[in-house]
Amino acid sequence: MSDRRTALTALRSLRERERTAAPGWVLDSDLASEQKRAVNAAAAQGLVTLADRGDRAELSASEGRPVLWAARLSPVGHDVLAYAEASPPSVPIPDQPAPGEQLVELRPAQMNALRVYVSLGDRLRVPPARELAERVRTARYSGPDNRWRLHLTPQQIESVAYAFHLRSVAGSAAEANEFARNYRVIYRPDDTTGQTQLVTLT
Repeated sequence: MSDRRTALTALRSLRERERTAAPGWVLDSDLASEQKRAVNAAAAQGLVTLADRGDRAELSASEGRPVLWAARLSPVGHDVLAYAEASPPSVPIPDQPAPGEQLVELRPAQMNALRVYVSLGDRLRVPPARELAERVRTARYSGPDNRWRLHLTPQQIESVAYAFHLRSVAGSAAEANEFARNYRVIYRPDDTTGQTQLVTLT
C-alpha cells in the first residue's frame, strides 16, 4: 500500500511541475533527490517517460546548460492519476455487522449475478437498494470458504433476492434457490394476482 501511495505522490508532483515547465519536461533541477528516486521507480513501472539522449540534447540547447535527466508522465501514468482521483476512497469494512445488518455470504456465481444487477442501476424499474452497489464494491472474498462476504440491511437483502429472481428468469435459478435456503427470502409470482412479490419462507 505504501509503495502505491509513494508512486501516486510522485506522479502528482511530476504533473504539477509539468504544467509549468516550458518544454513540457520536468528537469533534474526541479526535483529533490528523494522525489527523483520516486519518479525513477515510477518510470520502471511504465508510469513515467524519461528523456532519451536526443530529448536531453534538445533540452540542453534550450536551457543553455547540460540536462542529464528529465521526465514527464507517460500516457499510462496520466490515466492512472485520472483513475485514482475518480475512484471513491476505500472504506474499511468492519469485522462484524453493524446493528440492523446481517452477514451475507455468496458464492462467486451469485456475486457475479449481483454485480450485473447493481451495474444496471437506474436503468432498472426496480433499482438496487440504497448503498447496495457500495457494499458489493467493498465485499471481502474468503478463499478458504470460496464465498464473498457482505454486511447488508434487510432492504439490501431483499434487493439481492430480486437480483437473483431476475437471474432465475433470464438464465439460472440456482442462485435464487440457494439464497432462499440460506436467507429465507425469494421473489415468486403470486398465484392470485400473477404479480411478482417477495416471499419470506418459514
